[in-house]
Amino acid sequence: MTSTDSEEKDGGRSKVVDNAWSIKVPSFRPEDNPHRLLEESSFATLFPKYREHYLRECWPLVQSSLEEHGIKADLDVVEGSMTVRTTRRTWDPYIIIKARDMIKLLSRSVPYEQAVRVLQDEVESDIIKIGSLVRNREKFVKRRQRLIGPSGCTLKSIELLTDCYVLVQGQTVAALGPYKGLQQVRRIVEDTMRNIHPIYNIKALMIKRELAKDPKLKNENWERFLPKFNSKNLSKRKQPKKKKTKEGYTPFPPPQTESKVDKLLASGEYFLKEEQRRARRLKIKDEKHAAAARFREEKRNKPFIPPKEPHCKSSAANQNSDIDIATLKKKIKNAQKKKSSLSS
Repeated sequence: MTSTDSEEKDGGRSKVVDNAWSIKVPSFRPEDNPHRLLEESSFATLFPKYREHYLRECWPLVQSSLEEHGIKADLDVVEGSMTVRTTRRTWDPYIIIKARDMIKLLSRSVPYEQAVRVLQDEVESDIIKIGSLVRNREKFVKRRQRLIGPSGCTLKSIELLTDCYVLVQGQTVAALGPYKGLQQVRRIVEDTMRNIHPIYNIKALMIKRELAKDPKLKNENWERFLPKFNSKNLSKRKQPKKKKTKEGYTPFPPPQTESKVDKLLASGEYFLKEEQRRARRLKIKDEKHAAAARFREEKRNKPFIPPKEPHCKSSAANQNSDIDIATLKKKIKNAQKKKSSLSS
């Protein structure tokens, strides 16, 4: 038998798949399980009181949609619970999990028209709990509203980019759609509750969608094209004035602290009597008081001390006061002669 024949018998299992998301899961038909299920499986979930009126109205539709797959559904209004269980006509072993997800979505305020889609093979659901991600109630409300956006614009853009139906209700976010879209929705929701604005993830999804169309960038790293988020939040906690700087690691232990006896030995008081020690302590205390008193006195008298006046230096003209009178008379006579000659 040749290798080509073995590959044909394997159904092409040895082929490398470029895009795993493009693979279509074959549908599970009644002919695939002719003996049906051996044991009965059931799931139940509670629903809030305000959903009772809506569930009463749409419950016949829920029963008819589940009846097609051989699942029986019960609504208990007294206990406030919904139950789904398999029957002898159920052929798909995984459909009970899908039915459980459907009643969970109905209890989280998802309309029947959207919740019934989870019974399809290519559609899955995810309920994200956001109540425990933020402790402060005010911050939680603000970040949840940031996820919805003004008049639901942000939520609508997330739905268009991920091909998922998203509903924010109370402390949970219900998402419904393909597997890849659910991963993106969970990442956006968790980042938003960690104080990362959803616009960053929305921009990244839009850029990835455009880059996927280019065959040249198919096998390259896209990190350089994606927006980077830098947190600018600073801690509002008061910082200490004296910060302890961590010293480098040393294998030696720290030096032993001195005891009272060691200090007395170093100062020489150990060998003195108690009265001498007391007299020495009083003397040191008196010296400290005297120094403090002198400092206070100097501080008090400081405004009354006159400032030092600058000394004026005598000019050079006053020093050379000797004038030659004879030469001065001669200059005056010469000037008078010039005036008389000019006038004549």
